[in-house]
Amino acid sequence: MVPTMLRLVALLLLIVTTPTLAQGMKLFPALDGAADARTVTVYSSLDEPLARPMIAAFQAANPDIAVAYEDLQTVDIYDRVVAETDAGGVTADFAFSSSMDLQVKLANDGYAQESNVPLSASWPRWANWRNTAYALTYEPAVFIYHKPSFAGLKPPSTRAELIQYLETNADAIHGRIGTYDIERSGVGFMFFSRDQEQYADLWTLVGAMGAAGVKLYSTTSAIVDRVADGRFVFGYNILGSYAAEAAARNPDLGIILPADYTIVTSRIGLVPKASANPDLGRRYLAFFMSAEGQTIMAQQLQIAALNPSVTGDNTANAMQQALGNQLRPVPVSPGLMVYLDQVKRARLIRRWNDALSIQ
Repeated sequence: MVPTMLRLVALLLLIVTTPTLAQGMKLFPALDGAADARTVTVYSSLDEPLARPMIAAFQAANPDIAVAYEDLQTVDIYDRVVAETDAGGVTADFAFSSSMDLQVKLANDGYAQESNVPLSASWPRWANWRNTAYALTYEPAVFIYHKPSFAGLKPPSTRAELIQYLETNADAIHGRIGTYDIERSGVGFMFFSRDQEQYADLWTLVGAMGAAGVKLYSTTSAIVDRVADGRFVFGYNILGSYAAEAAARNPDLGIILPADYTIVTSRIGLVPKASANPDLGRRYLAFFMSAEGQTIMAQQLQIAALNPSVTGDNTANAMQQALGNQLRPVPVSPGLMVYLDQVKRARLIRRWNDALSIQ
């Protein structure tokens, strides 16, 4: 009777002391099978099925650690970290998001902590803000095109060539050009804001797209799918990692890294200030930055690796060797927060809509 009671008490204690997973969070138990394994909690904008190779490799290297993974929209990651911190509770141990501006705002506003990991000192300076917010990927904004629609023709490889193509073929291709809706797409807004800094004739390009009946979308897949199947002939400023994954499945989808300049964005990882297990958050970050983690990301997740020691296809090294100064990575710095200024944002969107003749 006594052993039975003891087992019952132990079970009740386990239930009481085991954290409840948030709805939508996926738990990957520790590989060593320990019931009392520590858990690293990850908030990420990368869909959980896509993240599984990275999680599996991290756990193979850390078999005593369970992973609680929740994929969220970028704004939800920001809101959750801020709300949970301000409430005096704990939040994720590691936050990974494609919204560079919101991640930098977390770091700048004191919601992230310094994380000194083995590769901190050797990480590219533009990709490391105060050992607190780290760029972990290298993702160019590309042109995409429907290859059969350009049979025997050279597709535009610069913005000047794109203007000429649009003006020459406006009627023939009307309604078959796609790009991001900068009012609804965070990455689209950031790409366009960088265009403003890089390209003096930008508004001529916007006007030419408007005259050609450009279609606007908030998601990358909506544009990529339409170019791949021929409904569209061309897509402008498309996130390259998604385009590359689609092109691997569809030989009719062509990709061009713009020859005048190629904007490069990154997904940023950080350890929140209110992390329950900051040591585990830093361990996850360190693995993400490692040669092993970055190779998995490049080869299995189809997201270009940033680690300077990782070479081969789908890496920053390969792109830099081929394209050099053509590549313009977005620095991880408080300068990114200009994109969150609502007055400037509204002014830019208004001018964009006017140039496209959208009321």
